[in-house]
Amino acid sequence: MLTLLSVLPSIVLFIFVWKKDKIEKEPPKLLLKLFLFGALTTVSAMILGEIFTVITLEFIYEDTLTFAIIDNFILTALIEEGGKYFVLKKCTWKHKAFNYTFDGVIYAVCASLGFATLENILYVVGDGLSTAILRALLAVPGHVIDALYMGCYYGIAKYEEALGNTKQSKSNLKKALLVPVLIHGFYDFCLSDESGLFLIVFLVFEIIITIKAVKKLKSLSKEDKMIFSAADQTETTHTDQ
Repeated sequence: MLTLLSVLPSIVLFIFVWKKDKIEKEPPKLLLKLFLFGALTTVSAMILGEIFTVITLEFIYEDTLTFAIIDNFILTALIEEGGKYFVLKKCTWKHKAFNYTFDGVIYAVCASLGFATLENILYVVGDGLSTAILRALLAVPGHVIDALYMGCYYGIAKYEEALGNTKQSKSNLKKALLVPVLIHGFYDFCLSDESGLFLIVFLVFEIIITIKAVKKLKSLSKEDKMIFSAADQTETTHTDQ
């Protein structure tokens, strides 16, 4: 029962995002691959997090603001989002199915939900029903929000690369990692602080980022663009004329 509760939020959220892909659905095998490899990054994040935490504590005291920032933004957010981004880039960047900008969102969400699902199972099995409910409302949607922004910039990067705009493509690839790291890191930082002030900040942040994410998802779905090269664009223009 607890395992089902751990997986259910990911299923619901994936279907919600997947339905927004109006033009062309993505290959099931590719989505499954992203999900499974995304799940594996849960293990790599745990291992790398432990290793770098031990190293960091050799130089910085644990009960300090500096460590809290490093812990939440680098040892957690960067490692976790970096793992998802690595899977996303390796599995999809050169895949022939990646031919619309919104595909980037679907791919990022799929990899992220792989991570979130396994992480959720590990937490819920250990901590019980209350954790399942809390994580279903906060943690799993949080991973989807991070993925939404990652996929947004990732899709734009692919679009710009196809047009030969290398500088813009690289800039958006950097944003595809940096923006989710900042959102994820701030989320964790607020929760790590035990003061009532940061709890209020977290609740306000969660409401605002969720509303913005839903609006952004609808906007990205509506403005979905086909990805093809500048040469293809020129050829299409001549054909139309």
